[in-house]
Amino acid sequence: MFIIQEELKKMPDNPGVYIMKDKKGEIIYIGKAVVLKNRVRQYFQSLKNQTPKVKAMVPQIHEFEYIVTDTEIEALILECNLIKKHKPRFNIRLKDDKTYPYIKVTVNEKYPRVLVTRKVQRDGAKYFGPYTSEFAVKEIMDLIKTLFPVRSCSRPLAGEPTNGRPCLNYYIHQCLGPCQGNIKTHEYDTLVTDICDFLKGGQSDILKRLETDMKGAAANLEFEKAARFRDKINSLKHLEQKQKIVSASMVDQDIIAFARKDKDICAQIFFVRNGKLIGREHFILEVTADETDGEILTEFVKQFYSRAAYVPRQIILQAEIDEAHVIEKWLTDKRGARTYIQVPKRGEKLRLVGMVRENASIELARFRDRIRKRELLANEGSKKLAQLLSLDKIPTRIEAYDISNMGNMEIVASMVVFEKGYPKKSDYRRFRIKSTDIQNDYQSMQEVVYRRFRRGQGEDGDKTAAKEKGRFGENPDLILVDGGRGHVNAVENVLDRLGIDILVYGMVKDEKHKTRGIVSKRHEYEIKSDLVLLRFVSAIQNEAHRFALEYNKKLREKRYKKSVLDEIKGIGPKRKKGLIKHFGSIKGIKKANVGELASVDGINKELAERIYKYFR
Repeated sequence: MFIIQEELKKMPDNPGVYIMKDKKGEIIYIGKAVVLKNRVRQYFQSLKNQTPKVKAMVPQIHEFEYIVTDTEIEALILECNLIKKHKPRFNIRLKDDKTYPYIKVTVNEKYPRVLVTRKVQRDGAKYFGPYTSEFAVKEIMDLIKTLFPVRSCSRPLAGEPTNGRPCLNYYIHQCLGPCQGNIKTHEYDTLVTDICDFLKGGQSDILKRLETDMKGAAANLEFEKAARFRDKINSLKHLEQKQKIVSASMVDQDIIAFARKDKDICAQIFFVRNGKLIGREHFILEVTADETDGEILTEFVKQFYSRAAYVPRQIILQAEIDEAHVIEKWLTDKRGARTYIQVPKRGEKLRLVGMVRENASIELARFRDRIRKRELLANEGSKKLAQLLSLDKIPTRIEAYDISNMGNMEIVASMVVFEKGYPKKSDYRRFRIKSTDIQNDYQSMQEVVYRRFRRGQGEDGDKTAAKEKGRFGENPDLILVDGGRGHVNAVENVLDRLGIDILVYGMVKDEKHKTRGIVSKRHEYEIKSDLVLLRFVSAIQNEAHRFALEYNKKLREKRYKKSVLDEIKGIGPKRKKGLIKHFGSIKGIKKANVGELASVDGINKELAERIYKYFR
């Protein structure tokens, strides 16, 4: 038996992390401490002077455990990781778990490449970002290929020309072909230096050089060459206009501020690199009580940078955070160079914080408006649906089904659940149809409904056992299927056989494939005149369709990745890729003799003979 007062006496003086649990054993709060004994004891003193969160949490604590660490920084890192893993309800939490793309220049290679990555490593390469827009990254990468045609292949190059033809990029002038020895090392290095300067925001020098080259080409009557320089200049100017200069300081900065309204909080972060705003992102925070500005910012900084791939030199905040020196030391260690946390009182940096806070206010207003509209749609939509169908009560749980296929291939079904008008994704299920290998929506719908409710009854019909499994035990108040009267009849026949009494309706679409109405076996209900009801039913129908289509697409991708080479013993993904790259296609592999097959890297004579015999 866990006796809290007795366990408090055993607490050590070390730094570490403490974990609070309720009577069900669920983790409700995770914190760190410089001295575990002192920090945990504070929770169980008089609640009179405690914060609202502690007053609400302490009565629910049934037991606690702790993990001792060597340093306070180790405790901070462990705390961040555990919060991310367990998501305790009394901790401030980020709802978003995003990773951002970076542009990587592999200056640690003989002939560097330019890549997009979401993972920053200490591997000697240079990283630029983060970029919060996938489109922006694509635009920059396309411009780099046009302005600076460095290689993008992973072929190992040692400085000498390699055997084999150059890739397609060489022929479309997006690579200078270092694999063919077409460019000297120092010329290639100059190109890479220009790329790094460009990504740092040094477009001005590059523009000046391009304009000089353009004028020189025009003076020599090389008009086609001059036109290419002109196009590069225009592309560069177009990008430069999009990058807003927000700071006279030319260092990398993250600027963080937030806005709050009641218990809704939106944190905004601006990513400033070399004085230019390259991206921004906002996060909605989950809070349980009236946390202070410092507590909110402290938790945000810890959780955001525990998962961030890059830490800038300066982190500029709206308010002071708790234990700033510890967090600053942790971020410095993570960055590998000094990081400064600053709370400006005047000047340019205070202006930037104000701008970020204003943007956070705008995003918070948008978020609250979305929540209000979502609540209206869920509540009013469910109510109007019940009125339309003359139901005795508003349906608490609605299940919707859809079938997706590619002709006679990859026939799948989806089951989505809406509870109190909201999607309940934890209860979504998907099915691969087994009873038919041809396109037959009625039979497919019957199979999925039979399997779903047969499982709900349990293998031996024991509903209690199925409820304990927690998968299909709870029956819906209403079933909606994507389709017309034929689909409704098919489902009702299955439910009758199983002895289950649940109302079934179909969701029908017009000639433009948009939701038109709801049908029963004998009647069609028009819903286009009621905008709220139309949006509610459309949301259910679209969600069922999306979930089925995603599964169908996943199976198709899996099938297309298969190859006849997979059936040959000794051929794995790497050798398969090498063979196809060398011969161009399966047809080319079939034509090859044993000697040609054995010339491919990783293919010995024995395996070459096995491949040769397989195709004959």
